[in-house]
Amino acid sequence: MQSMEILAPVGGQQQLIAAVRAGADAVYLGAQGFNARRNAQNFDETALPQAVAYAHGRGVKVHVTVNTLVTDGELPALMEEIRRIGEAGPDAVIVQDLAVAALFRRHLPTMPLHASTQMTIHNLSGAKALMDLGFRRVVLARELTLREIETIARGVPLEVETFVHGALCMSLSGQCYLSSLLGGRSGNRGLCAQPCRLNYQAGSREYALSLRDMSYIQHMKELSEAGVVSLKIEGRMKRPEYVAAAVTACRAAREGREPDLASLEAVFSRSGFTDGYLTGKRDLSMFGRRTKEDVARSAQALRGLGELYRREYAHIPVEMSLTAKTGSPVTLLVTDGQHWTTAEGALPQPAQTRPLDEAYARRSLEKTGNTPFVLGRLETQIEPGIMVPQSQLNQLRREALESLLKLRSVPTDHPFVEGAVPHTVGKRSAEEPRLHIRLETLHQLSPALLEAERIVLPIGELEQDPSLIQVLGSRLVCELPALVFPPEEEGLRERLVRLREQGLQAVCVHNLGTLHLGRELGFRLHGGYGLNILNSAALMEYQSLGLSDATLSFECAMGDVQRMDHSIPTGILGYGHLPLMLLRACPAQGPKGCGSCDGRPALVDRLGASIPLLCQEKRYTVLLNPIPLHLAHRRIQGMAFLTLYFTKETPEECVRVWEDYQSGRAYEGLRTGGLYYRELQ
Repeated sequence: MQSMEILAPVGGQQQLIAAVRAGADAVYLGAQGFNARRNAQNFDETALPQAVAYAHGRGVKVHVTVNTLVTDGELPALMEEIRRIGEAGPDAVIVQDLAVAALFRRHLPTMPLHASTQMTIHNLSGAKALMDLGFRRVVLARELTLREIETIARGVPLEVETFVHGALCMSLSGQCYLSSLLGGRSGNRGLCAQPCRLNYQAGSREYALSLRDMSYIQHMKELSEAGVVSLKIEGRMKRPEYVAAAVTACRAAREGREPDLASLEAVFSRSGFTDGYLTGKRDLSMFGRRTKEDVARSAQALRGLGELYRREYAHIPVEMSLTAKTGSPVTLLVTDGQHWTTAEGALPQPAQTRPLDEAYARRSLEKTGNTPFVLGRLETQIEPGIMVPQSQLNQLRREALESLLKLRSVPTDHPFVEGAVPHTVGKRSAEEPRLHIRLETLHQLSPALLEAERIVLPIGELEQDPSLIQVLGSRLVCELPALVFPPEEEGLRERLVRLREQGLQAVCVHNLGTLHLGRELGFRLHGGYGLNILNSAALMEYQSLGLSDATLSFECAMGDVQRMDHSIPTGILGYGHLPLMLLRACPAQGPKGCGSCDGRPALVDRLGASIPLLCQEKRYTVLLNPIPLHLAHRRIQGMAFLTLYFTKETPEECVRVWEDYQSGRAYEGLRTGGLYYRELQ
């Protein structure tokens, strides 16, 4: 358990000091742009190299977050950010967008890549896909059980990092669009406004989209045995006292001591902690919110936590060699095993009382004071009968250790490989987009819809009537689940093999895991909206992974869609109650679980609007926008297809929408243009 890395969140300089002095092994922080906590203080082009130098001098690694989705227009600025990060010399970067990963591979080939939890890697196939893309580490989705984590960790040679403490998003990270659709502030772009913490009601139960903070600190031994190498603390928007308290608790648990969870809960929690995902107990005990009592306890707890990081954390062993001989200056050589430095003093004098010996020297030299160093081996070459004042030994020690700290802080940059800034040429379809349909159930498929160029059906629905494979031929696409957890992977593979034997040719994939599986089985691959494709470079990366076409993210503005280089045919969702969240802990459950739920419950927001939910075979739940996206009245150009994404509609409603798009008729009712015609932050 000692080998597990404690990885601390750093939102600014004070949090950095707190994390390092509390004993973190590594920190993660954001540069000025392109990170998933853009509202944190973060580190600009001057502060970033200083932060890396500070951490490295004290034996702490630095991981820089570049984990947002980017647009084509931002690629030149991203290139400059990559250059600056390389010069600062951190130990790894954490990324979400495949375009960002590709640019780092190309321009900073020595920089280790870590896959952000925003990539929604939650199964073994997804982890294998990361290996093909050159990643060294995966930050797993927070929704996994201990056994699921172990399956992934034992199944790939990637380093596995898991969150061990901090806030839980209601949705799987990377698959939440609630903040962007409601207010234009995208969680995938680092500006989540946390609307899930507002009061959504499930029956009489309030705050149904707010989870307690996670804490797995008491499960650290089990995580170690499962193969986890890094324990990540959430909280780049938190105070330095929180960072210090969380790191201290993790260190205590890792060392076999009792962690102070009471103080940690007091400094910040939402009605306590939960380990529901890790243990698989995804019941109502997971839910909680920040109360006035929590806030009051936090204010009281903060006062005493500054002591946790008042002084340097002395943990770096050094060896010293002291030489004191008549006629030569006293010298002290200090090394940490990689760096060597020497301090030189005055000439020794004949002893008037007690002569200098090794014991006397050690008493002075082991007082490393407020430094990160601790004295290990000491060698002495002391001529008998001479004297060196204690003040001179202290001065030699201070000078040598200060010099050593500076040597350790010199950055080792990552060489930047020059290359052209990615640019787009606006290659796109010149024809009117063709209409595709995606259905939630076979019940929605009526004769009128059979005219569609492509019909997408979920795998469970297709299995009910596999004769459609022959009837529709290449026009039929089987949609794979948006979430496939490790216990379900082998079963999904077997189901797909059976469908392939019956003639199925194509699948629609929403994550790297199912993409990897579909490619292994030889299917034609169609990329779904869940891949979060927002730029041309990402589109080309997915093309290299085997996509024949792709649905762009519905967070993509229409202007950006028009400017993209469509290297493969692309489309957008043209209609639908857009999926806002993917949930593994169902917010509509009761005290005894699902009860008599019909799989289509609803929440009520604070304005009284009903928010529909779709249960996916009791494996996960989809939260839908109650107001449908509807673009039939707009002229859409520059892409190959529009998909009408049906979920909760009746067969009659599906036909009516289909006819709207055939005729260009505007929707008679509440509708939204989504984010296509808004400025996404």
